[in-house]
Amino acid sequence: MLLLNRRAILYLKDKGFMKIVQALCTSTTNGYLQDCVSDNDIKNFIKENTEIVNERNLTPEIRLRLFTPNCRFWHARPELWPFSDPFWAIYWPGGQALTRYLLSNPGVSKGKRVLDLGCGCGASAIAAKFCGAAHVVANDIDPVAGIATQLNCELNGLETVMFEKENIIGSEPGGYDLILLGDMFYEEALADSLHNWLNHCIQTYGTQVLIGDPGRASFEGHGIRRLLRQEAQFELPEAVREENYGLTCTTVWRYLPGL
Repeated sequence: MLLLNRRAILYLKDKGFMKIVQALCTSTTNGYLQDCVSDNDIKNFIKENTEIVNERNLTPEIRLRLFTPNCRFWHARPELWPFSDPFWAIYWPGGQALTRYLLSNPGVSKGKRVLDLGCGCGASAIAAKFCGAAHVVANDIDPVAGIATQLNCELNGLETVMFEKENIIGSEPGGYDLILLGDMFYEEALADSLHNWLNHCIQTYGTQVLIGDPGRASFEGHGIRRLLRQEAQFELPEAVREENYGLTCTTVWRYLPGL
């Protein structure tokens, strides 16, 4: 099985088979991992094994280091991959929707304290910075995503955003005006945790919440769906449609528990 065939990973993510992907990516400890003891080593690894992309997606204004068919690990054997799941190297359609929405509506994040939850490649955090957010925190439980986000900030001429690697879902999240999350509703248990935590954020702190999703079944069928108001919908470019098994659009939703 190919390690980073993007269609395969998308299929697994949609079907909730995340453990299978993790097993593929971490089945063998590679010698390179033992040598990757510093952030600079990981930075160099990312630079050498990704391609700079700013086309064939919804946000040509932003440059990102991503996996493409031109990259070594797109087709490499899974035991050669030295880190955990490389979701930071794929520009998921929900994240594209959020990022496009922020760039097209700069007032949404301007002057705000913003949290990009499950930041992945950091695109939404970068968009918030571009649009004048007062403070931006990118959060992901994969520390490699933090380094990838740092590289992508630098690639776009921005100061690095603060990165938080702890799982903050369920914690006391004071201090954020706006929480962004894209493509996070891929597993029922996680969706339930997000629902409860986001509701707490809104009820306790008045936090605004924007969700990006292309219409995955685990999202459309969840109870949170009744509490969302559509803010924007975007047609996906042909290349993104192909990578997402024919999904044609991606949507930004505002979470309004009072609905």
